[in-house]
Amino acid sequence: MSARSFAGTADCACGPGKVWLVGAGPGDPELLTLKAVRVLGIADVVLVDDLVNRAILVHVREGARVIEVGKRGGCKSTPQAFIERLMIAEAKAGNTVVRLKGGDPFIFGRGGEEAEALHAAGIRCEIVNGITSGLAAASSAAVPLTHRERARGVAFVTAHAAGEDEPDWAALVKTRMTIVIYMGVSRVGALGKALIAAGLAESTPVLVVENASLPRERQLRTRVDRLAEDIAAREIASPAIMVIGEVARENGESTRDASGDLRSGESGTDDGRRSANGVRDGRAQSKNANVLVSMLSRGGASAGVSGSSNAL
Repeated sequence: MSARSFAGTADCACGPGKVWLVGAGPGDPELLTLKAVRVLGIADVVLVDDLVNRAILVHVREGARVIEVGKRGGCKSTPQAFIERLMIAEAKAGNTVVRLKGGDPFIFGRGGEEAEALHAAGIRCEIVNGITSGLAAASSAAVPLTHRERARGVAFVTAHAAGEDEPDWAALVKTRMTIVIYMGVSRVGALGKALIAAGLAESTPVLVVENASLPRERQLRTRVDRLAEDIAAREIASPAIMVIGEVARENGESTRDASGDLRSGESGTDDGRRSANGVRDGRAQSKNANVLVSMLSRGGASAGVSGSSNAL
């Protein structure tokens, strides 16, 4: 089955409803795409993952149903099969369904599995990309994932698996590419040893970012041989991203240290209002985003919500 056969509306089997697999980005509501805002505004049902910032839900229209289907590595989660059955049932009932996921649905978001299940059930589906947390984490520390002199490529991998399902660390190390690791905090001791055993220099720099893009984000600069020790000492917890490679070498541009205190490059002010629990208040952002979507609609850029995935 080609990717186009389930991601493109032209090739999907026609059913009474439709499902949108939408990436909510890494957490900062301002990093949500305009297309995601527009789609949330037409949804009848929104299935929300655990890592989605709830401030984003201000874009959901009044009267739409919001259903929590939390999924987080290492925690009790809603079964994937149940989520797929729920999407199919709601679409067959004639509803427009948004499956709202942290990051991007096609990068460790099970979007491929869900798109295949929808296609097999004859449900129309479309993908709306989001900024993946691996990219957002690096960018928040002014770390480029690729660099002409330091890294000619980047590999996104998950350390959540073990045994035969674990990545081939030796093969990755040989590429000399930047390695971005998701879901690795719980296995950081074994991870550091595996990388060194695979040939990675003990002094290789590592950037660790907890809660990337959020006000409570914390950053840790360390090296592979001290990775487990420093993460434990700073009490870094999931969700956290590890960026491993020469691009992560300290350049003086990071914005937060591991205590959460501001560092060079951040003034401590932002335009997003914050609620009492430290999460940006999405109301002002929602108003601005909706105004922009409206302007684009009048210009014809966003006409036909159910049209091509290239509409925006």
